[in-house]
Amino acid sequence: MSLFVASGLALAAIFFIGFIVSYLPGRHHWLVARATAFLALLVSIAYPLIEWLITGQTPALIPVIMGLLVALLGWVIIGYSSRYLEGESRERMFVHAILFTIACVFTLISTTHLLILAIAWTGTSISLHYLLTFYRERKAAQVVAHKKFIVSRLGEIALGVALILIYLELDTLSINTITASLSAMSELSVSLQFAAALFALAAILKTAQLPLHGWIIQVMEAPTPVSALMHAGVVNIGGYVLITMATLINMSIPAQLLLVVVGSITAVLAGWVMMTRISIKVRLAWSTCAQMGFMLMEIGLGLYELAFLHLIAHSIYKGHAFLAAGDAVKQAEHKDYLPSWAAPKGIIISLFVSSGLIIGSLLIWQWVLPSFILASEIIVILVFALAPLLWYQKSFSAKLFSLGILRVLGVANLYYVWHLIFSQVMPSAASDNLPQLIWITLSFGLLYFAQIAVIKYSDSRLLRVCFPWIYNGFYLDETFTRLTFKIWPLKLSPVQAETKVNRRINTSGESA
Repeated sequence: MSLFVASGLALAAIFFIGFIVSYLPGRHHWLVARATAFLALLVSIAYPLIEWLITGQTPALIPVIMGLLVALLGWVIIGYSSRYLEGESRERMFVHAILFTIACVFTLISTTHLLILAIAWTGTSISLHYLLTFYRERKAAQVVAHKKFIVSRLGEIALGVALILIYLELDTLSINTITASLSAMSELSVSLQFAAALFALAAILKTAQLPLHGWIIQVMEAPTPVSALMHAGVVNIGGYVLITMATLINMSIPAQLLLVVVGSITAVLAGWVMMTRISIKVRLAWSTCAQMGFMLMEIGLGLYELAFLHLIAHSIYKGHAFLAAGDAVKQAEHKDYLPSWAAPKGIIISLFVSSGLIIGSLLIWQWVLPSFILASEIIVILVFALAPLLWYQKSFSAKLFSLGILRVLGVANLYYVWHLIFSQVMPSAASDNLPQLIWITLSFGLLYFAQIAVIKYSDSRLLRVCFPWIYNGFYLDETFTRLTFKIWPLKLSPVQAETKVNRRINTSGESA
């Protein structure tokens, strides 16, 4: 057993012990939860030093980062929850569920066996179900949890079938052995191709991709710490599992194509919907949906180093965003109500200037480090992502435009630094593919120009026609909701069924 696996399992054991101790009689459950989270944080910080002292080698970056990330998020969310939920009638249940959830996550990221990974992923999903229905009397919470329960079980069925196919083909479920066996193959058998596609499907189902995304948009009935835990941690697990199985995914064209198409379409459509939302938490939820699509698309493209960096950044950002949702209103005022200058000429100029700055910086990096290589898809993504930093107020201002240039240069070079670090432990498997490059350019071009349309041409006839469709998420969730209720109706409690005044939940995620 490697030191990392032992350390990860020790962290999982800490939370499992805390979970058991919290059941003891008394009012000590929050104390147990905070102590458990703090101890896990200390162990995750000490682990790299311990491995270095014992082996004399620098520990692997991915295990260290994942352990620190989960421990830090757990510590922050539990500390916040102890103040946010103190005095609630079901606070003890919350403590049990959140400790068990984090224990399962630590088990998942530390195991090297696919069966344990699948069991831990399922345990995480089931314990999250109890957190989503913290307020059991709320009809909306029960409806959303019911939809998520169905989608998650479908994902686990796909994962289970994939494990059976892998075991029948390779006679093992050890991730290390599977990776070694796949590395010796020139191509996958039909059953392994099918297994790879099922892994991709399981991740799609569990990361709220369209059209099965409704549950993640409509979970606002749960306490704020639950939203933070789900958006910052649990929903990202799909990306982590695919990165863990990178060798299998990278050898399967159908799995890659599935991830690229579903991920990019979700990123574009969910990004459009997010621009129309008013509620801060609903906007953040649609953002998570889009970001998960973006992450799956990166994995499908073979950009594993970018996907892992994305996973870490998204977890930290969303954890902070949900716990500080009250301050997000002021931030949104500065970010969303951008200047009305965005004329067609300026839009194109911004793209060309952004392209020049990004490519120019890359050429300098490659001159200094000849081995520094960046996939064409990453360059396209950076160009569209950073071009809005060059937009200026009302009319052209040399000072503001110069400041925008400095921002683009700063962000681009900061990304190059992170890319260099992460590519050392998570090499890219991207390959030059013209149709793929065209698809990515179109996808991010649609997102870029949609921002301009919302800001500059909000009163246009076309946007007025499209707005109801975009605002309501293209009504995709309505169809899925009706279908699930026909196949598996939700049984409400007598109190919920008899309540005359219920908060009605709709596909926009806001209550009425």
